Amino acid sequence: MPDKKKIPASKSTDKRMSKPLVTKPTAAKPVKAPEPPRSAAAARSGGVSAAPPHSAEKQFSSFEAAMKLFNHRKFKEAREQFDRAVEGPERDVAHRARLHMAMCDRRLPQATLNLGSAEDYYNYAIALINTRSVVEARQHLEKALQIAPGSDHIHYALALAQALGGDLASAHENLKRAIELEPRNRIIARQDADFAPLANQPPFDLLLYPEKKSW
Repeated sequence: MPDKKKIPASKSTDKRMSKPLVTKPTAAKPVKAPEPPRSAAAARSGGVSAAPPHSAEKQFSSFEAAMKLFNHRKFKEAREQFDRAVEGPERDVAHRARLHMAMCDRRLPQATLNLGSAEDYYNYAIALINTRSVVEARQHLEKALQIAPGSDHIHYALALAQALGGDLASAHENLKRAIELEPRNRIIARQDADFAPLANQPPFDLLLYPEKKSW
């Protein structure tokens, strides 16, 4: 009798064991099914979000390396690095790289700088101001004004170059003209860090803060 009871018991246990064996593979299928979408998403994230940060890092790295070469007056090598920095997702870096490439071309004997319009001279001068080459920047802005004498932003940039170069009288005259042509330049100059040292000095104080006349 004990043996007979054991036999049915083993059969029932076999049945119980066989059921999980059937359900386990079926339970595993829903888990495997979502895997293709996940891998596709991972591929997309790897192709779109991962690649740009790397290219941005390379772009910044190339620009920094180019600036070091530029500051050491190695213009040929700097131009090559600036050319690499043009490629990348950061538009501001690419824009500055192009401007500095033009500056390298200006300094390389075999290269010619192709500046024709007032905006060409203005953009090139802004790049020079950013590197504090204010004497050369002033020359290009004066050429820009010869072409477009009524451009307020050129007067403003020339005033900035003159102020940085120590020619405060000329800077005041051009800043005044820039404000006459476009009154918003007064607000811009108030917020400009380069004009900050002059904001409280006459005659710039009354030009930037005319309300002080009534004090």
